Amino acid sequence: MENRKQDSTVAQPFVDKIIENVEKVVVGKRSEIELSLIAMLSGGHVLLEDVPGVGKTMMVRAIAKSLGADFKRIQFTPDLLPSDVTGVSVFNQQTMDFVFRPGPVMSNVVLADEINRTSPKTQAALLEALEEGSVTTDGMTRELQDPFFVMATQNPIEYGGTYPLPEAQLDRFLFKFKIGYPSKREELEVLNRVEKKHPIEALKEVLTLDDLLNMQKEVVNVYVDEMVKTYIINLVTATRKHHTVYLGASPRASIALMKAGQAYAYMQKRDYVIPDDIKFLAPYALGHRILLNSDAKLSNLTNDHVIRDVIKQANIPVQKEATKG
Repeated sequence: MENRKQDSTVAQPFVDKIIENVEKVVVGKRSEIELSLIAMLSGGHVLLEDVPGVGKTMMVRAIAKSLGADFKRIQFTPDLLPSDVTGVSVFNQQTMDFVFRPGPVMSNVVLADEINRTSPKTQAALLEALEEGSVTTDGMTRELQDPFFVMATQNPIEYGGTYPLPEAQLDRFLFKFKIGYPSKREELEVLNRVEKKHPIEALKEVLTLDDLLNMQKEVVNVYVDEMVKTYIINLVTATRKHHTVYLGASPRASIALMKAGQAYAYMQKRDYVIPDDIKFLAPYALGHRILLNSDAKLSNLTNDHVIRDVIKQANIPVQKEATKG
């Protein structure tokens, strides 16, 4: 990779401000907060798969409040309709015309809580929003607010009455990860903080949405060398050829991994992506995009096991120095 100087415009404290602010509410989960911000900076979305009560809702609420963003929570249930998500046109008797009432998805930050509890038809109402940044109702396409970020949650324990997310919808999420239980020390700190008043109530805005939009514009200008792009392709291709994989990651995964790499490099105060950025992000960006075959399932292998094996085996291309004439 060619040598590049660090861009001073990249080395700014904005991201640190958000992280420090969110940590006033969410204890001991800095890496998960960072992953969420990487997704937000790169225009992606996050799927959290974890048990109830570990702070999923608090984390996304704290991020929204830190940015002064419009926040909506959608509680997915079996009887939820697509129009409950996207919005509906209501007849106004005074004007004798239909008036569109926006749904909760038309916000800056959306928490799609227990997304696997609703029907596939309602799940599909999110597909266009996640990928295109718009919703279509009554034959009219409406653009969503910019920025737009969705954090969806699902419980990995309870399967009764749930509808597993199809591969097409899983592929729309940039990252999938868990928060996990806090340590004893961290849980004690949580109790101390909420003893009198929950810290989310006193959380202040530290950045504006314009600040976030400006950062997103800077992220897309982070340099990605051909060597790094080749490494991304090597990783994604390896998932398609792995002997335990029935369905490998799609080209959308390659794009997602590259954009996530740009955001991660930006947060590391670099204006270029290195292979280690991609190596770090690959488990979160690729694990939910593959399907294992029956032999792998019988061997009790998981998607995480396979992705770790893919990362271990994939070659990191080395750029040869130009020969002197």
